[in-house]
Amino acid sequence: MQLQRVELQRTIDLLTSLSDADWSAATDCPAWNVHHMYLHVLAACEAATSVKQNLHQLRAAKRRQKSVGGALEAALSSVQVAERLHIAPADLVDRLIVVAPITVRKRTKLPAVVRRLKMKVDGPVAEKWSLGYLVDTIYLRDLWMHRVDAARATGRQLVLTADHDGRVVADVAAEWARRHGQAVAITLTGAAGGTFAFHGSGDSAAPIVTLELDAVEFCRTLAGRAAGAGLLSTIVPF
Repeated sequence: MQLQRVELQRTIDLLTSLSDADWSAATDCPAWNVHHMYLHVLAACEAATSVKQNLHQLRAAKRRQKSVGGALEAALSSVQVAERLHIAPADLVDRLIVVAPITVRKRTKLPAVVRRLKMKVDGPVAEKWSLGYLVDTIYLRDLWMHRVDAARATGRQLVLTADHDGRVVADVAAEWARRHGQAVAITLTGAAGGTFAFHGSGDSAAPIVTLELDAVEFCRTLAGRAAGAGLLSTIVPF
């Protein structure tokens, strides 16, 4: 939650620096410009602060999924944006400033028994997650990756530090290794990078794959924003 608190503040800092034209810049998220992307982020934060709002978004997403098909995650994102298109960028930032600390506080207070509840997801992977994994890990990664998206779309400098972004990247690298299960040594460059060695879950005598690339590009690749081959084709949810 401390990482989410910092990430939300860095997001707000970035958004307050944008020009009017920046909000219309296309992002790596299909069909979304910067404005659309942060309407989604605002909606996710607002859902965290209100059970009523959370249930409304989920019910509306299920109706949309039933109508148009596809993954529930995509339907939810579409609903979140469509219901907030009337919110101008300046008002979006003002609302995010207000809701951000409440979002962190509400997520922090989520009871352990609730965190252990399992839920089915159908995108980008089809599996079961604990609610705690969604709240603690996925929401943080989503915020972080969208800040990467926005910086790339607008040409703004991406603020990266080892104590914050490095921890996000290290967690992604560890999950990536668990998901592919192979022995690998990887060097991730840049302020958010590090050097990691994973033993794998198979034959200990298997040759170790050695990789080196930029830490942010590593995460963008695993998130499907850039093409990846071999072990880098392994999907890690963001």
